[in-house]
Amino acid sequence: MEDINEITNVAVAGEGKQFIVVRLGSEQYGIDIKYVDNIVRQQRITRIPSAQPYFKGVTNLRGEIIPVMSLRLKFNLEPDEYTNATRIIIIKPESQSAIGIIVDEVKEVVILDGDSIEKPTASDSNDVQIQYLSGIGKHGDGLITLLNITSVINEKENV
Repeated sequence: MEDINEITNVAVAGEGKQFIVVRLGSEQYGIDIKYVDNIVRQQRITRIPSAQPYFKGVTNLRGEIIPVMSLRLKFNLEPDEYTNATRIIIIKPESQSAIGIIVDEVKEVVILDGDSIEKPTASDSNDVQIQYLSGIGKHGDGLITLLNITSVINEKENV
């Protein structure tokens, strides 16, 4: 198990927001650190019949049963390829139970201030639907697609 503080090596910033930068395929996505409860290595996942295709199942994390979803499948990308870098990020939104999301790799924690975040436009979405985005962050020479993690995990599907 990895401690977020081991990954970050940064002090809490007075200005700006902290985002955990994750990789899905060749793209980088940022998740607001306030929603991240834990980052764990790939766990055994038990399938749930009749679940949405992007829900991989549930896992037992220290006695707590946590549903696990694939961001790749949610975003209509190619299926997950599990490697030594694959991680499950445990997300705990306010007043909701935890959910795990599978990512290809956890890269770093960055601090972005308001000036380096732009609101998303329809052309920014690539394959990710616009309602899943909270903005585009400029960090160094690269761009980070910032996820609106609550809309990603709360979306009501039309079945």
